[in-house]
Amino acid sequence: MLESLKNFVRRHKKKFVVLGVVTGGAVLLWKYGEWKLQQWQDKETDECLVMARRQHHFDSNQRTCNMTVLSMLPKTKEALSLLLDSDGIIQMLKAKPENKVDLWNDLKIISFSRTIASVYSTAMLVVFLRVQLNIIGGYMYLDTLLGKNGMSEERILATPDVQKRYLANVQYLLTDGMSCMVSAVREAVENVLGSMPLQKTLGLRDIERLFSSVRCQVEAAKLGEQGSGMECTIHPLVRYMVPVEEDEDQGEDTACQISSDQLTVNGKLMLETRDMLESSDFHSVLNTCLDIGFSRVLDNMADFFRPSSTITAETASPTGLIDAHLPLAKIIPVINGQINALCGDTPNPYIQELLLMKCVKDFAANVYEAFSQLPPDPTHDP
Repeated sequence: MLESLKNFVRRHKKKFVVLGVVTGGAVLLWKYGEWKLQQWQDKETDECLVMARRQHHFDSNQRTCNMTVLSMLPKTKEALSLLLDSDGIIQMLKAKPENKVDLWNDLKIISFSRTIASVYSTAMLVVFLRVQLNIIGGYMYLDTLLGKNGMSEERILATPDVQKRYLANVQYLLTDGMSCMVSAVREAVENVLGSMPLQKTLGLRDIERLFSSVRCQVEAAKLGEQGSGMECTIHPLVRYMVPVEEDEDQGEDTACQISSDQLTVNGKLMLETRDMLESSDFHSVLNTCLDIGFSRVLDNMADFFRPSSTITAETASPTGLIDAHLPLAKIIPVINGQINALCGDTPNPYIQELLLMKCVKDFAANVYEAFSQLPPDPTHDP
């Protein structure tokens, strides 16, 4: 029996060798497949964790953006009220002075100017802070990856001092930038409304056309590059958000408090901010916010143009809407109070609408995505 078994093995020796090799190879291949599968699963898990971490950081950053915008509304309203003070004129009108008509004309210009300036200020504030906080937010996210993915301490960019100095640039929008913007708006309003008599009757469509005329003048100017001979595509309102480059080095007291490396980083951040402000996406989002703002003003004023119940159906337009008109003198107090609706404290439906607009959210996500990407690994360069 044993001899027969030995003979059988001897006769089929090659077959047993081949079977052993095949079996061993199959086992090794199975083990290798298991290892690769586990490696792929670990990679997928890590990527999911990274995506979840980035999404959480992004969502937190957007909440910070919203809170920052809302917290700056009182400052915006205060600055506009100081630059375009209507309260003083109203007090003088209550005293029934001899130059009553002149005061009403002044109030006409100031009222329209501060409402239009309010729309510009709030729209610029919302979009500009989206740019700033998502650029710095992207760098802050990268700083959380120190020691991971091969990143070294040299990658730190968004230090507290850098954050403070960079984010302080929004103050330009609320000070010098706003002052220049208000001057431009007031000049445009005087050109459009200066000669319009107080007795002239206007409807909502007329006011909409007035807004369009003022916007055309304020937004018509293009920023050209000196010496280039070519027209630049920078949005004309950008000049009110960031100062010209020659003015950036002002403020030695602040500059001396941080290192030269941090100053270099701040300069890099401002260059990147300007690049974003020059993008077509920024232009589109800002213009959409402005359109929403002026539409909101007209919506707010619509109640004051609703006809009385004595108006019959014969006077109605075919669409069922009545194109009511009011004297300009009666419209002025209404337009003067729009600053409270546009720049008022929370809850502010208008600001909430801007913050929740899809184009604003998508733009914020694109900015954050651009500045939260890991730098390319030099070891993988061809």
